[in-house]
Amino acid sequence: MLSTEPTGGTMRYLLLSMFLVATTIMAVPGDVEYKLPTPGPCPTGLAFDGTYLWVADRKTDTLYAIDPVTGEVNKVIPSPGYWPMGLAFDGRYLWNVDLDDRLVYKIEPNSGTIEDVIYCPCVYPQGLTYDGTYLWVSDSKTDMIYKLDTKDGTVLTSFVAPASASTGLAFDGKYLWVSDHGRDEIYMVTKDGEVLLIIASPFHYPYGMAFDGKQLWSVDYAADTIYRIRVADDEYYSVSDEKYAIVEYTQELRNYGPGMVRQLDFYLAIPENRVNQKLLGELEFNPYPTDFVTDRWGQRFAHYRFTNVKVAQSIKVSMKVRVKTCDVRYYILPDRVGSLSDIPREIKRKWLVDGSKYQIHNPIIQKAVKEAVGDERNPYWMMRKIFKYVIDHVDYELAGGWEPAPVVLQRGKGSCSEYSFVFIALCRAAGLPARYVGAVTRREEDSSWDRVFHRWTEVYIPPYGWIPVDPSGGDTPSPRGQANAIGHIRNCYLITTVGGGDSEYLGWSYNSTAKLKSYGKCEVELEKVAEWEPLKLQP
Repeated sequence: MLSTEPTGGTMRYLLLSMFLVATTIMAVPGDVEYKLPTPGPCPTGLAFDGTYLWVADRKTDTLYAIDPVTGEVNKVIPSPGYWPMGLAFDGRYLWNVDLDDRLVYKIEPNSGTIEDVIYCPCVYPQGLTYDGTYLWVSDSKTDMIYKLDTKDGTVLTSFVAPASASTGLAFDGKYLWVSDHGRDEIYMVTKDGEVLLIIASPFHYPYGMAFDGKQLWSVDYAADTIYRIRVADDEYYSVSDEKYAIVEYTQELRNYGPGMVRQLDFYLAIPENRVNQKLLGELEFNPYPTDFVTDRWGQRFAHYRFTNVKVAQSIKVSMKVRVKTCDVRYYILPDRVGSLSDIPREIKRKWLVDGSKYQIHNPIIQKAVKEAVGDERNPYWMMRKIFKYVIDHVDYELAGGWEPAPVVLQRGKGSCSEYSFVFIALCRAAGLPARYVGAVTRREEDSSWDRVFHRWTEVYIPPYGWIPVDPSGGDTPSPRGQANAIGHIRNCYLITTVGGGDSEYLGWSYNSTAKLKSYGKCEVELEKVAEWEPLKLQP
C-alpha cells in the first residue's frame, strides 16, 4: 500500500514551494522572503557552508548548523571562546571571532577541532566574513572594517564603516554587506568602503549575516530570528512614511518707492504628481492667476500680471496645495545599469544642452570631468565619480548669488544651487543627462514655515530613469550619509520645479519669481514663504 504522508524530501519541497510562492508579492530589496527561529537565545553570528546555516550563540557558547529550509539543527559544536561573535566559512573551515579574546579561530566543522588562531586587531570585533581569499572583520567601537590575512591576521586594508555600530558582515562574490544595529540598516558596500545600497533590517537588532549564492540572510539578536532577505528585484524603488499636509506658498512684493512699478509679473511653479508626492485635489490660488504658461522644460506656471503698483503698496499671491508626500528610496544595482546608448534620444536632446550657469565647454569644466570620470562608461559609476568629485572640491557656503559652475569650482564654495550647477555641468559634459528640481521644505515639525528652500539634481540612469542626487546634502564624511543623498528623497519636500535653467519665465530660480518694470527708481522687497500644516483625512 502506497503511503500518502509526505517524505522528508517531499516536505522540504512543499515548504520551499510555499515560501517561494509567498515571495511573489515581495517587490524590493530588503523584503523578507522567509524566516526561521534561532536555536539559541542570543544569536551573534551567521555563515553559510553551501548546505547549512551556522549560527553562533553568545549565551550558550555554541555554534549550530541548521537546515535553511526547516530550521532543524543538524550539528552542534562548542564555540572556541566564551563570547562568540561573527562567523565565516572559507569553503572548508569555519572561522569565529571572539569578542573577549579578540581572536579569530579556524575550526574544522565536522569535528569542532580548532586548527589555527589569529589575532584580531579590533577593539570590539563583531562581524566576520570571507571573500574567497581574505577575512573581513568589523569593529563597532572604532567604526572600522578591516581586511585580514588568514595566515597571521595582518591588516591588509581598512575603511570607515557605513555607520556607527557595525554588527554583521557578508560577502556576495563582489560586494560586502554590512549590518548596523545603531540605525537598524543593512548596506551593500564596495571593498573600498563606498556604500551603494541601503535597506532596512528586518528587525531592531541585526547581527550576523550570510550569503547563500542568491540571497542574503540576517540573524536578529532581539527577535531570535533568522531572516532570508531579497537583495534584487524588478522593482526599482520603495515608498514609505506617508505624510498628509496642506502647503500654502505665498509670494509678496512691497514697493518702497519712490517710483511706481509700471508692470509686475509673478510666476509660481505648479507642482505635479511624482513618485514622492501625490496632489490631493485641485490647487487653490488666491487671487486666481491671469493665465497659465509653460516653459521650454515643460514646467507649468501660474502667471499673474499687475500694473501701476504705487509706493507703499503690496501685492501678494498664494497657492495652496493638499498633498501626500512620501519617503522614496531607489535600489540601483550597478551591474544592472544599461549603457549610455540605452538612454532615449529625446532625453539626450533635451537634457544635455549647455546653459549660462553650466558652461560645459569651459576648460575648467572639461578638465574637471576628465579628472572625475576618466575612462568610466557605466552611467552609474560615472554619476558616483562626479558626485565624489563635487563633494571633494566644493564646501557648503550660503553667501547669496548663484555663480556659474566654473567659478564655483575655482572658488571651492557654494550653495545647494551652486553644487547643483557644478554637478549638472560635469554630468552633461560627460554625456550623462542631468537636470535640477526645486522644492519647498517642511522643517522639524509637521506645522512649520520656511523661507530657505532647497534645490538638488536628477540624473538619468538606464533603465531606472530619473534618479535624485543631492550633492550638497551628501557632502559629509559619513559613507552612509553620502549614499543616502543618492536615490533618496525624504517626505519633507514638495517639489514644485523641474528645470534645466535659462527658463523664459523663471530664469535660474525655482518655486517662483517676479519680473517688474518701473517708472524711475523703485526699492522693492520680495518675500517667499511656505507654510505647512497637517492634513486630517476624513474617516
